[in-house]
Amino acid sequence: MAATMLRSRLFRPLPSTPIRAFTSSTICRELPSRSPGLGDITPDGAAAFDSKQKEFREGLRAAKRQKEQAESQLRKDSHSHHDSLDAESTTAPDTPPLSNLLGLGSLSINETGAQRQAEQDTTTKKSGRISNLIYGTPEGRQLDQEMERSFSQLLARGKYVHSIVLHDVKPDKVDEYVKTVGEWYPKVASNPDNKVNLVGSWRTEIGDCDTFVHIWEYQRYLGYHQSLHNIQHHPEFSDFDHHLKSLINSKKVSIMQEFSFWPTTPPRELGGVFELRSYTLHPGNLLEWETHWRKGLKARKEVMEGVGAWFVQIGDLNTVHHLWQFANLEERRLRREQSWGVEGWADTVHKTVPLIQTMESKIMVPMPWSPVR
Repeated sequence: MAATMLRSRLFRPLPSTPIRAFTSSTICRELPSRSPGLGDITPDGAAAFDSKQKEFREGLRAAKRQKEQAESQLRKDSHSHHDSLDAESTTAPDTPPLSNLLGLGSLSINETGAQRQAEQDTTTKKSGRISNLIYGTPEGRQLDQEMERSFSQLLARGKYVHSIVLHDVKPDKVDEYVKTVGEWYPKVASNPDNKVNLVGSWRTEIGDCDTFVHIWEYQRYLGYHQSLHNIQHHPEFSDFDHHLKSLINSKKVSIMQEFSFWPTTPPRELGGVFELRSYTLHPGNLLEWETHWRKGLKARKEVMEGVGAWFVQIGDLNTVHHLWQFANLEERRLRREQSWGVEGWADTVHKTVPLIQTMESKIMVPMPWSPVR
């Protein structure tokens, strides 16, 4: 009973922290009379952007230290508790880490040890004559294990899936779209029962203009199904969906996973503009891309502020999305030029360019309700 009460308290959103939660102060923000645009970005905002960036990063470091201390204490308490129990009590489900309870970096849905073991058994099991033929040799089994480890452990943080939703809005319906979506999306994200986190919403200003980009986060695919089920059975969904269809020309959805080396940022308000860079890779090159970018991101982080990086699993396959944030376009130019002076960046570019089939860049501005803005 005590553990249940503690867990229910910890599930509550934590305001005024750099830790991502279900809700954000942006949910209550009053919607403007018109859609935000690139003209709202001031050319002299670099100093304010840098100050907010510094404060945000310091907050993340402090939260990380607090998280590590809390998890360390939780492990000590757990060990002390287990030592006092007899052998039969060891069959109880695993205690979820504090990061799951607090929603550190993502959603707050814990899982039992049995569930984790079942998932491992599913991903590692090989059967059938063809499988035995391919993986029958020691070399084949070793290669199989390395490939499985590469994709399940190296590429992605497997607990989370993200969707990227693109709405091509009718030019004369942009303001109405902003009002409609700006009322519905925060309502969806603020309801814990929906088990979904809105990473952000943006309007494209350079690129496919009047295309709105939304990124959502779910607790694996089961969480994705549960979220869609809850949302689409909401009594107001039918009216919203019907109205939305009258405002857009088309809708496009892809399911993604974030790279393990680049966790998606929690909510923040730095201001400025965003750049979504999308790469279509030659098939079979995703692992090599991850290997080089794992090193390259260390160089880029010294001069640029990243939001997140994802690879598509359902939808536009072999596609990678990187999202960056800048004070303005001039700062974007300066930061990108500075990257060439950081050790390791030139080598990353040299090794990743041959992997690319096509690439695209969108300059976007955040919507008033966007948790990342």
